[in-house]
Amino acid sequence: MSESSESPLVLVHRPPTLPYMDHHLSRNFRLLNAHASPDPLTVFLARHASSVTAFVNIGRLKIDAELLTHLPSLQLLVWTSVGIDHVDLAECKRRGIAITNAGDAFSDDVADCAVGLLISVLRRIPAGDRYVRSGKWAKPGEFQLGIKVSSQNHNSHYVPAAAL
Repeated sequence: MSESSESPLVLVHRPPTLPYMDHHLSRNFRLLNAHASPDPLTVFLARHASSVTAFVNIGRLKIDAELLTHLPSLQLLVWTSVGIDHVDLAECKRRGIAITNAGDAFSDDVADCAVGLLISVLRRIPAGDRYVRSGKWAKPGEFQLGIKVSSQNHNSHYVPAAAL
């Protein structure tokens, strides 16, 4: 990009409590922060967004043909989430708008969380926490212990070759 050209205008739509991207984006782009306006989104877009070339959406705002009419210069939609089921893909394709999202960036984190939740449920960690906080722990034998993950048969569909 030449120094004489203006940096692209990027629309940022996010909850006001998630400012983590603003600093990074503002280094290279002019930002239009829809979340900072008291106006309804369509009014805000009609007033300010005709030259927006990229739209960063942190959340699940529905992107349909009506919303896209307010963004005639839009070339790129960016989501920080995985799904795009809230986007009118056919309309974006018709308008030549490229779309990108987080892809499988969070897959390992989701798997880690699932394993943590499995252990938490089997070992009854939340119930044990409530039990201890209630003061009932002083009465021995009242709390039923959880199940060990290592003692579970995780291959219930597996039949050893020797058994066939």
